[in-house]
Amino acid sequence: MTQALIKTADQLALMRESGRLLAQVFTYLDGFVGPGLSTLELDAAVEHFIRHELRARPASKGQYNYPYCINTSINEVVCHGMPHSEAVLKDGDIVNIDITLEKNGYIADSSKMYLIGNVGPRARHLVDTTFQAMWNAIRLVRPGARLGDIGHAIQSHAQANGYSVVREYCGHGIGRQMHEEPQVLHFGRAGTGLELREGMTFTIEPMLNQGSARVRGLKDGWTVVTRDHGLSAQWEHTVAVTRDGFEVLTLQPQ
Repeated sequence: MTQALIKTADQLALMRESGRLLAQVFTYLDGFVGPGLSTLELDAAVEHFIRHELRARPASKGQYNYPYCINTSINEVVCHGMPHSEAVLKDGDIVNIDITLEKNGYIADSSKMYLIGNVGPRARHLVDTTFQAMWNAIRLVRPGARLGDIGHAIQSHAQANGYSVVREYCGHGIGRQMHEEPQVLHFGRAGTGLELREGMTFTIEPMLNQGSARVRGLKDGWTVVTRDHGLSAQWEHTVAVTRDGFEVLTLQPQ
């Protein structure tokens, strides 16, 4: 079984700083995102804020030859939506903005749903259920828990609310590299999988669909959409396993 990299106290301190800075990006976006903005404008604003205000690096830009700083996944887009000048946010949209940030050699990764204007109750329920599924899983993180506990918590909450869980994409270990071991599946059986240990750091990032879990990729090689055109939602945090529980490294101040 693949083992996760265990971070030292000094490494965790560096990851905590990257997470703190990334949370500031979302606080900035909270007052910026709205109808009429193109996703390309969002990308430019985030890059400027990360580089010039935070003195950090947008870690997604150039990773795997990806040309932008953020992913912007609107409505039926499941993940990896590419910013585009013609993709303009409009009233009723739901959009996931996914951002990675590197500072002092360590990376944080987080995504957040934004509801644009007057969003209908069905879309709101999907967004809220996905958020709760993520937190149900995060609250189980502690030494001795298993990765299957995380997947089971998400899957059971999703299915109880009539939603499906995307299986092709998952959470991941993170640190000096954006993607480290282990893979963190968002479905599974409680009590199975890798045992969590203090010092592990990874993302939990469930993607729930209104209809079928089936997805397909678009011709741009990045954007993934639902096959049945139903809405999809995702939330993501970077989490550390602590001595007696967990710490969310990308949490915005309340």
